[in-house]
Amino acid sequence: MMTTSAAAAKRSDGDRLAVDLAALRAFLPCATPAAWLQAAADPANLALLLADHANCEKKAAATALNLAYRYTGNYPLLHKLSRLAREELRHFEQVIAIMERRQMTYPALSASRYARELRAFVRAEEPERLVDTLLVGAVIEARSCERFAALAPLLDTELEAFYRSLLRSEARHFEDYLGLAQSVAGPVEVEARLALLLPQEALLIEAPDADLRFHSGPPRV
Repeated sequence: MMTTSAAAAKRSDGDRLAVDLAALRAFLPCATPAAWLQAAADPANLALLLADHANCEKKAAATALNLAYRYTGNYPLLHKLSRLAREELRHFEQVIAIMERRQMTYPALSASRYARELRAFVRAEEPERLVDTLLVGAVIEARSCERFAALAPLLDTELEAFYRSLLRSEARHFEDYLGLAQSVAGPVEVEARLALLLPQEALLIEAPDADLRFHSGPPRV
């Protein structure tokens, strides 16, 4: 039986997560299209979606580690990226464990255009390169979290619980990347860069894609 204090703590956690998700959705320029959610929730596409999700977690960990190698003089950045990389690898382990239990293969998949085209926004010179890279990271983490929350109710019980379990850490990753960018450049420059980046993100999310991926647009008809 849950104690009164435990019940209050659980409600408090839920309230904080609701606030985090509300801030994240307000940050993003658009919601995930219903057509993408319908395709992603189709049991016929589940193995493909999980394989691409595993790839995304690996890439997120690699991105954090690459930044940690590149910017060794920034200790606040190093601490946050180290934690982020560990969490992304843990998520990768969880995804492949689900795939293994369900006897799914792990095929080689082409990457979606999403991250590649967002990274084309990154400027070449420092410290602008770091600022833009951190902002792209914030946008990707925000979109991932928004999709986990939207997709979870459409999936089976195990996957719904799994995707809901990822929400808090993904929301924190978004906040960490955004906060790091603000610490490097300040809020005025960050807002100016986001004003350019977020419309590009909306185009990538809303434009049809030939291949279903975790960050693709809706399926091309």
